[in-house]
Amino acid sequence: MHNAKVNLLLLFGEQILNVDVDGNMFIWTFKGIQQNLAPVGHVMLEDKFSPRCIMHPNTYLNKVILGSEEGSLQLWSISTKKMLYEFQGWKSSICCCVSSPALDVIAVGCADGTIHVHNIRYDEEIVRFSHSTRGAVTSLSFSTDGQPLLASGGSSGVISIWNLEKRRLQSVIREAYDNSIISLHFFANEPVLMSSSADNSIKMWIFDTSDGDPRLLRFRSGHCAPPLCISFYANGRHILSAGQDCAFRLFSVIQDQQSRELSQRHVTKRAKKLRVKEKEIKLKPVIAFDFAMERDWCNVVTCHMDTTQAYVWRLQNFVLGEHILKPCPENQTPVKACAISACGNFAVLGTAGGWIERFNLQSGISRGSYVDLSERSCAHVGEVVGVACDSTNTLMISAGYHGDIKVWDFKGRGLKSRWEIGCAVVKIVYHRSNGAAYIFTTATDDFVIRLFDVVALRMVRKFEGHIDRVTDSCFSKDGKWLLTSSIDGTLRIWDVILARQIDAIHVDVSVTALSLSPNMDVLATTHVDQNGVYLWVNQTMFSRSSYIDSYASGKEVVKVKLPSVSSTEGSHKDSENPVLNPIQFKDDFQNPHFQEKIPDLVTLSLLPKSQWQSLINLDIIKVRNKPIEPPKKAEKAPFFLPSVPTLSGQIVFEPSDISSEKKIAEGDKLENRRSDLPHS
Repeated sequence: MHNAKVNLLLLFGEQILNVDVDGNMFIWTFKGIQQNLAPVGHVMLEDKFSPRCIMHPNTYLNKVILGSEEGSLQLWSISTKKMLYEFQGWKSSICCCVSSPALDVIAVGCADGTIHVHNIRYDEEIVRFSHSTRGAVTSLSFSTDGQPLLASGGSSGVISIWNLEKRRLQSVIREAYDNSIISLHFFANEPVLMSSSADNSIKMWIFDTSDGDPRLLRFRSGHCAPPLCISFYANGRHILSAGQDCAFRLFSVIQDQQSRELSQRHVTKRAKKLRVKEKEIKLKPVIAFDFAMERDWCNVVTCHMDTTQAYVWRLQNFVLGEHILKPCPENQTPVKACAISACGNFAVLGTAGGWIERFNLQSGISRGSYVDLSERSCAHVGEVVGVACDSTNTLMISAGYHGDIKVWDFKGRGLKSRWEIGCAVVKIVYHRSNGAAYIFTTATDDFVIRLFDVVALRMVRKFEGHIDRVTDSCFSKDGKWLLTSSIDGTLRIWDVILARQIDAIHVDVSVTALSLSPNMDVLATTHVDQNGVYLWVNQTMFSRSSYIDSYASGKEVVKVKLPSVSSTEGSHKDSENPVLNPIQFKDDFQNPHFQEKIPDLVTLSLLPKSQWQSLINLDIIKVRNKPIEPPKKAEKAPFFLPSVPTLSGQIVFEPSDISSEKKIAEGDKLENRRSDLPHS
């Protein structure tokens, strides 16, 4: 029904009120919503009244108060759809208003930083407060646990607590948020305040101290700016994410309580001491990172935007490491690429000046540089866009922006081979394999994905399909799949062995970074201007079918929307080509075409691999589980268990061997007595 943006919503009993920017207020009811989707009422506000907030005063039946940008308030009756009274205001735009536990009293927050506690029955002001910091009052909340407190939040991120009885400021939480506060809410009959901010965080404060000041009880937070790069960590239960908000975070896929931001060593204390915001003293945004298995030393290295040095992190303790890696002190240029060896002892850094240097992660000491004598005492002419190490610390691969790829001896640091691609390289992704072939992919400016074999020193695959710049790519753990994303909004999955595209989806917001879990069951993506990390489920891992064409055609691109935040809505509801449901899969099993996987071959089982893989070693399992000796018959226990008398009165049972010895001794005594008797 609205022709303009809806900016206000109010749940009002069994009705919902929504107001748009043009001044149209529609009234909707819950009853009979399936039969009638039309609104039950409509109110058109005045032209000189621009609504900014809406609230329902307690005990005022069927009445709401609207605040405007012009500074006035209006009391409306929903039942009669008429304005009952207009408050003149305070010549400042009204940003928020809230009802108090006391009857006829409301609190109004204005854009000039003032708070007015007003009696709407007599149209009289009770008390007035003013924020010490600049900015508008964006949120208000009254305490209902018996303490006369009013909490206010402003656009500067500061939370102020006001004492209504003493009519003065009680406490200030200056470091509450780095951005504007969106909402404040006191829990009913509890000394707990919940707050949320535009920096994508929510915090809970409790008033249990002796001086009445609140303390932080718990919080949840995420990136307040779009992430730049992500990667699954360790066993796939966590995701490492770096964003434009200068934060380096660890997200838990299983339990959000385990998600946290990695510490940059006393940022809050240093910000208080220097009287600056935390963001000003944080490290610059991470543009690339690599990690290894957890050790007793640092196992993560990061490259930062326009920074001539790299930093190491101790992920076991979630803190910044003690060493700073500074390559090429004579000619310092920003670090652009990094990689950690498979053993976790060395880090290789590549700079914008073409310099590549190796460092020891335990000591932070340089262990030599990789120099091509034909390139003016450096590794590449121009920027190094990627470096990688193999699984045995034998080879090191590097790529320059101008399309030159070089293979180095990892230990000796000598150049072994090189070749030219012929176009600019944007990024390389290397797959560490247990076999003899080591492949890596390059994303170039001509939108083509190329795969190279390091051992054979030649290109083995070439994938074309993207029509715009490739943003990211990753291999599956077994190396059979290659996933790529592009600015054109497509996410494509390529089969490396068959050299063809097996699936492709198109999202309305382009993918900027992606990572596939080691189990290949979850795909994590980040998108343009989106602060969240989105998770996608691999449907082939949760179905009985392995026939890839039953999910998506390799040539067709399926259009889907981003995963919904709500648990009741999925992205497939609005997609043009929805994914197959379990009922459709059940019908496909009856299809004779589905039963025959490959012509002239027989399908043995449609069960998962884990259920029939052990049948190959069935004889070995039987031999291993064969009993060593025949089973022994259990000893019969006596009906009355023998006990030993004690002074404490507790019952102590005799062990079986002692009771048997006692019986033998009693039998010997009986025989001796019989032998002492005279013979008749």
